[in-house]
Amino acid sequence: MEKEKLIEMLNRDIGDEHAAIVRYMTHSYLEGEDTSIGASLLSRAREEMWHMHWLGMIIGKLGGEPDMTPAPYPHDPTNRATIFQSYIDYEKKLVPHYQKEAELVDDSHIRRVLLREAWESEYHALKFKKILNKLSPEEAKGLPGEENELSDNLVEMIQNSVVTKYQQMLQTIRDAWVFQSNGEPAWQRMDFSMTKMKQLAHSAEEIAENGLTPRLTASRIIVTGSLAEAMSNGVEDVRKTMDIHERLASDSEAQEHGGLMTNLDLTLRQEKYETDELRDRLSKE
Repeated sequence: MEKEKLIEMLNRDIGDEHAAIVRYMTHSYLEGEDTSIGASLLSRAREEMWHMHWLGMIIGKLGGEPDMTPAPYPHDPTNRATIFQSYIDYEKKLVPHYQKEAELVDDSHIRRVLLREAWESEYHALKFKKILNKLSPEEAKGLPGEENELSDNLVEMIQNSVVTKYQQMLQTIRDAWVFQSNGEPAWQRMDFSMTKMKQLAHSAEEIAENGLTPRLTASRIIVTGSLAEAMSNGVEDVRKTMDIHERLASDSEAQEHGGLMTNLDLTLRQEKYETDELRDRLSKE
């Protein structure tokens, strides 16, 4: 298979894996990570992150540009039973899909990755089937989520944090894949993306605990061939979210939520650390 065709094929696969990550993470937040269903969904989401990461690393190594746009995830949101059946159907379809793709490539590593994604997707379907079979009649008919107790203004402020942090997470993952040949600076981008994922979870969980769907949508990813430019952009991005989080931390309603304030304090310290690290590295370029 020609390199450009291979990159195009793998980018479609990234879209499918990305869609699964968003769906399972969102559902996990709504169920609550401390519940058995939520914990299982979060585990599947993390495995899908590995799937996406393997594909992104291959694309970056091939000199391609990863497509960070999630594909549609078709699911029936009527109740938990229909939702989990949708998950089973989605994962089952990926098994022959990846097996067929593996037959099309000559590179042994890429073929193994595709085959692994096939059989791990089959395991995901089995895991979801197990959850579906264990649902009580009440759980099967119901939907995840609680009643919202936050004001519209506070919800919008936290959702703004969700959107910007999700955008940053995707950007830093993209940079790590594309600049992987640069060694340690690129892996620092990956390290920052993992921190941003946890920061995203803090805000997304606050939204989901109030029965609302976290706004996991991203705008344009900055495509650059310069690692220095990517790091410089990273400094500006983090400054924007620091402003968001400082305003949120000073909000009187937000201050009534102790858990939210603790997470904001941690996030702001981590963001200060990241900007200092990036500025120090840029000064030495």
